[in-house]
Amino acid sequence: MISTLLVQYPWFSPAVLALLVIVGPVAGRWLYGRPRIAWTLCGISLVPIVLLTLVPSSREIAERCTVAWALPTFGRVELMANVILFVPPVLLAAIASRRPFVAFLGGVAGSAAVELVQALLPALGRSCDTNDWLTNSIGAAIGALLAGAAIWAVRRWPSREPESSDEAARA
Repeated sequence: MISTLLVQYPWFSPAVLALLVIVGPVAGRWLYGRPRIAWTLCGISLVPIVLLTLVPSSREIAERCTVAWALPTFGRVELMANVILFVPPVLLAAIASRRPFVAFLGGVAGSAAVELVQALLPALGRSCDTNDWLTNSIGAAIGALLAGAAIWAVRRWPSREPESSDEAARA
């Protein structure tokens, strides 16, 4: 169903990626001082990953695992979707923890874990694929870079909180 949507509207994935690149650092800057909200949103952003990769499928798998290496392009809609899938959770985890590199490693390891579960549980009706791991890892890198940009912006230009009336009265 999602693959059909992406094939019918090939502009959708690049548009979502562009939106994430534009909005990600701004949202990350806003969430920087709100780690509980960032962690909550990170948890919510993991739901699509679980639903799209680990919920059993009714299809019969021909190959249990595929080893191939292809970079995502606008014409490869499924690969682009795999990139997008890991940008939000890594971005949000990096903002919440203030550790983009650690969040990136978590995204790469999380994607590898998904592929391992798919390989070990053929009853899911899903096959593991090195392309999925590669493109998820690219998405994790983008998420970490966007978080790094947000953290840099917070440290470069700290936001000014309005002065309280007590402080203003003393001055």
